[in-house]
Amino acid sequence: MDKDFVLQVVRQGLLLTLVLSGPALLASLVIGLVVGVFQATTQIQEQTLSYVPKIIAVFAILALLGKWQLANLVKFSVSLLEQIPRVLAGFQ
Repeated sequence: MDKDFVLQVVRQGLLLTLVLSGPALLASLVIGLVVGVFQATTQIQEQTLSYVPKIIAVFAILALLGKWQLANLVKFSVSLLEQIPRVLAGFQ
């Protein structure tokens, strides 16, 4: 097992984390911005007003993209499990 292999696995894991969490975070950001502008224009300063739309948006994104996200996560996990013999061979 060499450093390049470990760096490649870590890089792939971090990239996958960004790709899988990106849509939900982006939806939450956009909803938060819209609610923030709405609160600023109407001068409604209720702190909990932004939570419900954000939660609904994140759940909607997860419902729409959940199958794709799970497929990518399973693909990455399978590729890691397939690399176990290579890792074990590196210790001998």
